[in-house]
Amino acid sequence: MTIIGILFFIFGFVTWLNNVLIPFLKEACELSDFQAWWVTFAFYIAYFITAIPSSYVLKKTGYSKGISLGLLIMMVGSLLFIPAAISRNYIIFLIALFTQGIGLSLLQTAANPYVTILGPINTAARRMSIMGICNKVAGMIGILLLTSLLFGGSSHITEQLNAFKNLEQSGIILSADQLIQKTALLDQLARNVIVPYIVMAVILLILAIMVVFSKLPDINVEEEESAKSESKPIYKYPYMILGVIALFFYVGVEVIAIDSLNLYGQELGYTVAESKYFGTASLVALTIGYLLAIVLIPKYIDQRKALVFQTCLAILLVLAAIFLKGLPSIICIILLSFAHAIMWPAIWPLSLEGLGKHTKLASAFLIMAIAGGAIIPLIYGGLAGAFSRQMAYLVMIPCYLVILFFAIWGWKVGKKA
Repeated sequence: MTIIGILFFIFGFVTWLNNVLIPFLKEACELSDFQAWWVTFAFYIAYFITAIPSSYVLKKTGYSKGISLGLLIMMVGSLLFIPAAISRNYIIFLIALFTQGIGLSLLQTAANPYVTILGPINTAARRMSIMGICNKVAGMIGILLLTSLLFGGSSHITEQLNAFKNLEQSGIILSADQLIQKTALLDQLARNVIVPYIVMAVILLILAIMVVFSKLPDINVEEEESAKSESKPIYKYPYMILGVIALFFYVGVEVIAIDSLNLYGQELGYTVAESKYFGTASLVALTIGYLLAIVLIPKYIDQRKALVFQTCLAILLVLAAIFLKGLPSIICIILLSFAHAIMWPAIWPLSLEGLGKHTKLASAFLIMAIAGGAIIPLIYGGLAGAFSRQMAYLVMIPCYLVILFFAIWGWKVGKKA
């Protein structure tokens, strides 16, 4: 569990850096809102493409070697940030993020079943919550650290770029010298990512070596749970399929709630230095939610009932965020993360319960559902460009309704009483 906790720390550190990369690459590569949200698409679509292959890789390599391989793939993705920054090529940045996503997909496919299985199913949400704390604490550290490294010493660059942007928006055509100066500033800004990602690559290499020597034991789910399920095909477990759909929409809204805050804050007039704390505050809200889940589930409240309550809370918060103005609206989006805290920990066990020999494949399907973080935020980005970043939050309402359907009814469809 300690090793798995470290892995969840890595998941969080790498994943929530997108909160910083979206506004950073938007500025450095001169992107629209819609184009900037391809950051999350490239990162999360890797889960959909590689989740099932990852399950087969783990069968061949075992957990220790498979996890080490995932860490090494992430290291390669980190190193790809170097040529991306030098050339200031957005496509290479996206390839680097996609490569990191492949490595994380392998790690997630290995780690999440571990947490679900290492104990009673009715306390799985509590164990998931403990892992979630590792994930979100890492995200807080990553957001603050990378924001400082990318933007901390670059305020003068941002000011000069904003001056050029204002000239262009007012209809003034920049001279050749001004264009050369602007390009040089953008190149200088882009290269701020090089050192942080070299350090990340070194750390990932060290962790990969450590995992190999840790001799992480394999857990044979098929033998342990074969007696708990019939030998029917996996598609005849409709509650698992509905769980995959619910998780798809959950990951989408979770990513929007955290990764949109930087740009939304800037739309409302906050500086980069101020808006960087909004994403961190969201992760704090998530962590508080996880801590409450550890204390309350299952002693005081059933994990499914908690899922129903938190989903209803999320719907109310989105509606409030759309109708309120300024900081109160931002606070509602931040509090969404508190409402999200129970969703991942509850959907996983409700979807995997009683699957027996199908548990590994079902886990791969659930990992594929992380592609919701690729699709739903991209829709949000398109709506933000067409209307406003505030009104674009409406895309979250139908997502919550799907999750609520699963929490109330979908979790028991086809499940034995």
